[in-house]
Amino acid sequence: MLFERQRVLLTLLDALGGAMGATDFQKLLFLYTRREERPSYEFVPYRFGCFSFSSYADKRRLIERGLLDDDADHWRLTEAGREAGRERPAASRSAHWFSTNAGSLRGNALVAEVYRRYPYYATRSEILGKVLPGEDDRARVRAEVPPKMPGGLLTIGYEGKCLETYLNQLLRASVTVLCDVRRNPLSRKYGFSKTTLRGACEALGIRYEHLPELGIPSSERRELKTQADYDAIFADYERESLPRQKEPLGRIRAWVKAGERVALTCFEHHPHQCHRHCVAEAVEHLAGNDMATVHL
Repeated sequence: MLFERQRVLLTLLDALGGAMGATDFQKLLFLYTRREERPSYEFVPYRFGCFSFSSYADKRRLIERGLLDDDADHWRLTEAGREAGRERPAASRSAHWFSTNAGSLRGNALVAEVYRRYPYYATRSEILGKVLPGEDDRARVRAEVPPKMPGGLLTIGYEGKCLETYLNQLLRASVTVLCDVRRNPLSRKYGFSKTTLRGACEALGIRYEHLPELGIPSSERRELKTQADYDAIFADYERESLPRQKEPLGRIRAWVKAGERVALTCFEHHPHQCHRHCVAEAVEHLAGNDMATVHL
């Protein structure tokens, strides 16, 4: 069974002629999804502008299913992929309208159009000067660059977020180190298992660190239904576990003291339903309360 977002890839590619270079398709996918009420894909600022890690993960799955050719530099439908892309007539009409009315640009002209309309996504571009020679255009991009900020401690959960939304939160908060405090950094949600998350962070200039000794075993986190349940397990954690973790807590404190903006990460959206808030408070205590944690 295909996810709807994967069908979007097939339908759009079919409307665009069935084959396209990787950079052009990524930019047109971005523009197309900006027109959707709920975008099928989110993007981050990357080497050549807007980029979706999730779309490439889906590309690999579609290749495995025989719906796309295995080509690193191009997106190309197989005959089966073309048929699958036409199974939703309404979506197909929308994609063909986009192709006819807004999808004619290619190459540097396309990249420049995206940069001008969405300058944030050009903030990490390696080709900015090449495609935007005008100083006014480049100034608008520079204005979107997240400001450098002093060292500090933050926390973030990935519950309810796609990888790109999560990464954009880190970038906009000027995070320099992502500290994973999960005991077992595995996730069925794309992008949040250790290897993938580390690769995505490091591609964007964010260092990834994993401190598993600060995690809580999953066996102890079962049957948590009310805030009182969470408060009870965190009280045990603060009493029994955290006092034995002076070394990893000291490492976090040292990173902040050295000027890094460190984000502690785990799953839960609400920090007070996640042990990361306990870790943050312990680090604050080490610092003599000379810091205030920001919960993203």
